[in-house]
Amino acid sequence: MDIKEEIHQMGRDALDASRQLAVLPTETKDAALCSMADHLVASAEAVLAANAEDLAAAEAAGLGAAMTDRLRLDRGRLDSVADGIRQVAALPDPVGEIMDDWGRPNGIRIEQRRVPIGVIGIIYESRPNVTSDAAVLCLKAGNATILRGGKEAIHSNRAIAAALREGAVAAGLPENSIQLVPFVDRESVRHMAEMDRYLDLIIPRGGAGLIEAVVSMARMPVIKHYDGICHLFAHRGADPEMAVALTVDGKTQKPGVCNALETLLVDAEIAPAFLPKVADALLAKGVELRADEASLAVLGERAVLAQEQDWSTEYLDLILAVKTVPDLDAAVRHINEYGSHHSDCIVTGDAAAAEDFMARVDSAAVFWNSSTRFSDGEEFGFGAEIGISTDKLHARGPMALRELTSYKYLVRGQGQTKGQPS
Repeated sequence: MDIKEEIHQMGRDALDASRQLAVLPTETKDAALCSMADHLVASAEAVLAANAEDLAAAEAAGLGAAMTDRLRLDRGRLDSVADGIRQVAALPDPVGEIMDDWGRPNGIRIEQRRVPIGVIGIIYESRPNVTSDAAVLCLKAGNATILRGGKEAIHSNRAIAAALREGAVAAGLPENSIQLVPFVDRESVRHMAEMDRYLDLIIPRGGAGLIEAVVSMARMPVIKHYDGICHLFAHRGADPEMAVALTVDGKTQKPGVCNALETLLVDAEIAPAFLPKVADALLAKGVELRADEASLAVLGERAVLAQEQDWSTEYLDLILAVKTVPDLDAAVRHINEYGSHHSDCIVTGDAAAAEDFMARVDSAAVFWNSSTRFSDGEEFGFGAEIGISTDKLHARGPMALRELTSYKYLVRGQGQTKGQPS
């Protein structure tokens, strides 16, 4: 069987499984999720051995420190993944929720009810925890999944997916509720993207190249987890200590993630006093600063001159672009032009300025006096997330259970016909 036929067979199997999952009661799905968590913990030795293979390959390939950290698993991280599965089991089930219900003058009643999407394909790169997050969230929402991870985590992904499948089957779920594509070549991505007969939705998570490739090939709807070019704007009304703390947290707490800061914008009115303070705090954490000419005039040897591409770069590393802007209007223009519509923050004590900023910045999540690192499904109270959508339809921002459902209309009558008076 060639790659195309094998992936299409996975599609057929997933479609069959999705029809069974769609009508499962919540209790059955939750029991299966708990079984999956138990099997993952029981398989810890095999999963960590597989992860060690991936880490060795990453080291041999010269993968950067931030990317290697995203790839790395240990017993604590694996236990956290299992705990995340149990947390999803404890969340309310969106399937079957009555979104609206109304009657018409002719006596028919119309109900809008939340239902699973069907079969969801997830294409992602180096984070093996996505294998679990994607599978369990889709399953809780009644969907079957086809997962295609990157080559960097192939051994880890296989071990995690095997444990999850065993747990699901042991609890009585269809065997093909969760499937992992065994191939890591680009041809497998193309075959998935063209498989609209079986896939209802595809979600790519990774770099711009992967996402652009999927979007260009996909025959089904795509929800993009695109770049996280996140900004913090230190407004003239900011508390300096708060602005420093939020900048340091946003950039250094975990630099290799999509909600980490990539650009600091500083109001010109406070730049002379604020820039040296924030630069010293960032340099103490090992951050490289790339500043525009106005900021560089204040920072001197603390920074290097930024280039045009720095304003639209997702570093995922201890590098921060810094720009002095004349006012709030200029900050909003910069973010809307160079940002990725992900997560952006204003630090200020001026409520009117904050509300203006939040209204005009066109991003999925806009923060006032809070770290962009809170742009996360778990932090929002959604449980584990499948990604952060930078699209506007049909999901935006942290995607969790509700965003993995659709809806349908149930129309009930007593024999009404179109020809009768209404």
